[in-house]
Amino acid sequence: MPDAYVYCSRCGTQNLDTAQFCQKCGSAMAQAPAPTPVLAPPAPLASAAAGGTAAVVAYAPPVSMVVGPRYAGFWIRLVAFMLDSVILSALFVPVFIVFLLPIFVKAMNQINAEEPPTELFQAIALMIPVLLAIRWLYEALTTCSTWQGTVGKRVLRLKVTDEAGNRISFGRSTGRYFSKMLSRAIMSIGFFMIGFTDRKRGLHDMIAGTLVIRE
Repeated sequence: MPDAYVYCSRCGTQNLDTAQFCQKCGSAMAQAPAPTPVLAPPAPLASAAAGGTAAVVAYAPPVSMVVGPRYAGFWIRLVAFMLDSVILSALFVPVFIVFLLPIFVKAMNQINAEEPPTELFQAIALMIPVLLAIRWLYEALTTCSTWQGTVGKRVLRLKVTDEAGNRISFGRSTGRYFSKMLSRAIMSIGFFMIGFTDRKRGLHDMIAGTLVIRE
């Protein structure tokens, strides 16, 4: 059976478990199990023990640096909005040319003939909700997708999350989109809030419980 060892509580020297006194410093031995060794410790910090005859080596615990998320500010989000506006305009122009332009030309002929352009009014009344629906679905679907943001946001490496950093649902994305109407209705103050709130949140972000962060 192999010999068992104990360690001196004063100097840390290994001794047989039958020893009554440390073979190095002569201190009385306490019959205690060997401490679990620490593998690859950080830089040691040496401090003198009481009496100055021995040194006790202490190890500082590793320090982990926690870096918080980088929130997207007002200007970079404005650029993302402008990029999205260009993309949506590219979608709206073909719709206008194909559906509205022929009706508009016909309405002009009706006006010249002193007839009411009823078809033009009907077309406009129909197209407004259609265009609003396209814009809503564009933003809501892209924001709740794995992209976590519109095309403009993804180009600038921005993404929308909840307050825990997770992807948001379609319902929350929809609520965030319609909350922007309130941000816009109060003279766009809800958008300007992005520039001076602590986590760069607009009024619509606060209502929906969302954040816009930079990757």
